[in-house]
Amino acid sequence: MLFDITLIKTVYENFQERIETTRKILNRPLALTEKILYVHLHKDCKPENFERGKSYVDFAPDRVAMQDATAQMALLQFMLAARKNVAVPSTVHCDHLITAKSGAEKDLAAAIEKNKEVYDFLSSVSNKYGIGFWKPGAGIIHQVLLENYAFPGGMMIGTDSHTVNAGGLGMIAIGVGGADACDVMSGFAWELKMPKIIGVKLTGKLSGWTSSKDVILKVAGILTVKGGTDAIVEYFGEGADLLSCTGKGTICNMGAEIGATTSIFCYDEKMSSYLKGTGRKEVAELADKIKEHLRGDKEVYENPEKYFDRVIEINLSELEPHINGPFTPDLAWPVSKFADAVKKNKWPQELEVGLIGSCTNSSYEDITRAASLAKFAVDSGLKAKSEFNVTPGSEQVRYTVERDGYLQWFEKMGGVVLANACGPCIGQWARHRSKNELKNSIITSYNRNFAKRNDGDPNTHAFVASPEIVTAMALAGDLTFNPMKDSLTNSKGEKVKLPEPDGLELPPRGFDVKEPGYHEPAKDGSGIEVKVKPDSERLQLLEPFTPWDGKDLKGLKLLLKVKGKCTTDHISMAGPWLRYRGHLDNISNNMFIGAVNCFNNKTDCVKNHLTGEYDSVPKVQRAYKAAGIGTIVVGDENYGEGSSREHAAMEPRHLGVRVILVKSFARIHETNLKKQGMLALTFANPGDYEKIREDDTIDVTGLTRFFPGIALTIALRHSDGKTEEIKANHSYNSNQIEWFKAGSALNLVKIQKSR
Repeated sequence: MLFDITLIKTVYENFQERIETTRKILNRPLALTEKILYVHLHKDCKPENFERGKSYVDFAPDRVAMQDATAQMALLQFMLAARKNVAVPSTVHCDHLITAKSGAEKDLAAAIEKNKEVYDFLSSVSNKYGIGFWKPGAGIIHQVLLENYAFPGGMMIGTDSHTVNAGGLGMIAIGVGGADACDVMSGFAWELKMPKIIGVKLTGKLSGWTSSKDVILKVAGILTVKGGTDAIVEYFGEGADLLSCTGKGTICNMGAEIGATTSIFCYDEKMSSYLKGTGRKEVAELADKIKEHLRGDKEVYENPEKYFDRVIEINLSELEPHINGPFTPDLAWPVSKFADAVKKNKWPQELEVGLIGSCTNSSYEDITRAASLAKFAVDSGLKAKSEFNVTPGSEQVRYTVERDGYLQWFEKMGGVVLANACGPCIGQWARHRSKNELKNSIITSYNRNFAKRNDGDPNTHAFVASPEIVTAMALAGDLTFNPMKDSLTNSKGEKVKLPEPDGLELPPRGFDVKEPGYHEPAKDGSGIEVKVKPDSERLQLLEPFTPWDGKDLKGLKLLLKVKGKCTTDHISMAGPWLRYRGHLDNISNNMFIGAVNCFNNKTDCVKNHLTGEYDSVPKVQRAYKAAGIGTIVVGDENYGEGSSREHAAMEPRHLGVRVILVKSFARIHETNLKKQGMLALTFANPGDYEKIREDDTIDVTGLTRFFPGIALTIALRHSDGKTEEIKANHSYNSNQIEWFKAGSALNLVKIQKSR
């Protein structure tokens, strides 16, 4: 039994009482989101009618989860907290460092050899501090969490933005940076701005080619990549109850792409069946006893406009399959209009690769629906015209679908089954291409499709769709193919029309697995030594950041004014750079190398104001740091969207960037900046972005009176001798201002602990 049944019983024991207390305080019916949030208020946080989108609230999450790339920095920080054990159940999952190249067996063996130092570190530090450890090949963190740990009504934080996947099992699950995880593992409260709530009412029923993936692709098109910022998306309605549990997980997973704090579904029969199907009958029975409290109040769903901040309604019976992209996950196209969009926009029509799986779509249902098409294709004399890759979500899913005869059809169709890992979804892909300079198209069932995301090639046009649509497209090798109406030509020259996909939500013979890949931590880790070699290029013990000196920031140089989209991939790339995630100084050599400089439209090319010459961003910033000169970075809307990786905040902090000034922030990244002692500001007037010139010297004043809700002043001293002032807003509360003053949130924790 991997899940902590005692913990779940404790949460459920007080569930009803706390909800009734909350209902009295708020004096109204409650959405499910509110029920779970108020149940998980920290013991020192008195319940009150917190203002959505404004009030900062302290919570007590039930669990912490970390994937191997982000766990390194999270645990390096946790080691500074001087605790003997984690305060809440926590797990590490090795899924990010396996490069997809030749197939599951060879790729996994190569990863274990290549990453031995990192895996040994993560295994030993987990063993020492009471953290469950999932070995390489065990599966992708979010699928493993859904199968083993997520439970209705619970609260979990994880150091990956797609932690939100667990909302498919009725859990408030939120992606955070490593510093947040460190706080909770150290026994401190976790702070979050009380989210707004967006209600999505689902009516009707999915059928044919349409799947759960199409629900979130449609929602992304409606809300855009920033429409869910500081909000939780709550799905409800008869259509929601008809979706499979893993289908719900897919929808919640991609909620990260609309900037949502998380997404959630109400507890229902589908969730109960999934719990029982994954060996958690006892959890299902406990949830069944309080099931009316694991759903929003009836009055909320009868009058949603009265209780939600925004309401969207989607009729599943009328929903079309969608394909989103390229370059952004919110550019949504119904499949009936996609071919025209390809031709009109002159996107490469030939499809080079189709990829299915990832944490978003790698369930038993996903694999069996896609396999039904693969089997039909093989039986009908069809083979994939595009390269085709399949990534199972966990060893449990992989073993079961192989046992049940599904994997063979992908291989016979011409596909390759990859390791149970993130792989191409996060850029860990040794793609087989010889002409990288040419524009090309790929289609995936993943969640993100930013430029360079999958293969590091800016010419790759990546599109996102359901596994079924991806499989059909790979058979056609043509982006203009519409499987709902078009036919393919088989090896005999015959016209063949693909049938509607057909799959199973759960295996009729139950799940099975021979080697799940889990390592239980030592009961007493006090004698375990965690070693980090002083000369290691992959791991580096952390030094505390320097506290604020109590003065305004004067004489800052403009390091970079970013043009357009700036995700955490642009700030700190993944792919080959994942090898340095445990070494802050080495990984800082990728800082901002993917961001576009507004003044020359180039990446990794900025002016060094000490020499007047242009050079790479990290080199220029290191020169400023050596000279003792602080810098500022200016950005556009939704700055820092995408992954939760705190390296995108730690690298600028480490190299001496003092201020990030943007039009707006993505939630996780703004918090990460604050946690690391950075000054995260927004233009009071977004139009002032245009006033920033390349040769400006910049002052930030008002810090000696740094106070919640009080704007700071930015003085722009232009090279022509003129000066102009603009205002910059911030969202720091009193506690966060203390993080800034102490140099980081972790520094403040250490100060408070020593008192």
